[in-house]
Amino acid sequence: MGNFNDGFWNLFIIVCTLGGIFAMYLLTAMNSRATNPRATEPDAMQSGAIASRSDRPAGDGGVETMGHVWDEDLTELNNPLPRWWVILFYLTLVFGAFYLVLYPGLGSNAMLLGWTQVKEYEAEMAQAEERYGPLYEEFVNLPIEQVAADPRALRIGERLFASYCAVCHGSDARGVPGFPNLRDDAWQWGGEPDRIKASILAGRNAVMPGWRDALGGDAGVEEVTAYTLSLSGRTADAAKAAAGKGRYDALCVACHGADGAGNPALGAPNLTDDVWLYGGSEAAVRHSIAEGRQGRMPAHGEFLGEARVHVLAAWVRSLSQR
Repeated sequence: MGNFNDGFWNLFIIVCTLGGIFAMYLLTAMNSRATNPRATEPDAMQSGAIASRSDRPAGDGGVETMGHVWDEDLTELNNPLPRWWVILFYLTLVFGAFYLVLYPGLGSNAMLLGWTQVKEYEAEMAQAEERYGPLYEEFVNLPIEQVAADPRALRIGERLFASYCAVCHGSDARGVPGFPNLRDDAWQWGGEPDRIKASILAGRNAVMPGWRDALGGDAGVEEVTAYTLSLSGRTADAAKAAAGKGRYDALCVACHGADGAGNPALGAPNLTDDVWLYGGSEAAVRHSIAEGRQGRMPAHGEFLGEARVHVLAAWVRSLSQR
C-alpha cells in the first residue's frame, strides 16, 4: 500500500480538499441570488420553497416558478436563500480556509502552527508521565516478589493488566485458546519473576513448525499424535503410540525433551501435563503437529517502560501464587 502522505496521495488530498471548498463556494453563490434580478417584491426574498397566492400570478415580480401548484392556487417559487443563511455558509468557508492555514489538512504540509498528532501524543504522554511516573518508580528498584506482596502495587498492576493485557488473556487472566492462562502454574517460557518480566518487556515468538511432510503424511501425524497424548496419560492407540515414539525421538525431542517435559528456554511446552495452549482435543493436537503454530507475544517495554512492566510482572506473578 502506498504512503498516504507522499507523492500522488499527497496531491490527491490537496486537490480534493481545495476542490471541495471551491465547490461549496459555487453552490452557495448559485443559491444566494434570484434567478431573475428584477425580483423586488418582499415575498420574493423569503426562504426556500415559498408559496404565493393567486392574487399574484405565478412569475409576477420576476420570480421564477418551479411549476408546482397545490390546492389550485398554491404555487412554488424559486426564491434565493435568506441573506443571514448565506452569510453563515460563507463564514463556514472562511473558517475552513483559516483552519487549513493553521493546521495540517492539505496532505503532509504542516502549515503555520506545525501541529501533528505525533507531537500531540508525545505531549500528552509526557504530561501523564510527569503526573503518574513517580507511582511506578517507587517500585522499580524493589524485587518483584516484594512488589507482589504490596496491596497498593497489586491494585496498580491490575489496572495495567486491564488496560493492556485483558484483550488477549481475558479480564480474569485465565486466557483463551492460543493465549495462555496466567493463573495456573504452567509457564511456557518460565515462571520465575525475571522470566515473566522479560516476556512482557521484549515479547515472545514461539515457532512450532508443521511436521506433516517430515512425518510422511497423515499416517505419521496420527502416530505422533497418539504418542503425544499418551505422554500426559491420555488414552491412545497403543500401536500408533509405539510407532509415534520413534518419530518423536527423531524429530521432536530436540525441543520438547526426551521425556516431553518441554524447554522453557525455547518456549517448548511441557507435553506431560494437562495444559494445552491451543486445546487438548485429539483434533487440536493433530492440527498443531501437522500444521504447526505461530504464537506471538508482542513486546510492551518500549510502550510501557520498565517501571510499569515491573509492577505488571509482579501482579502477573502473584496470580499463580494465590
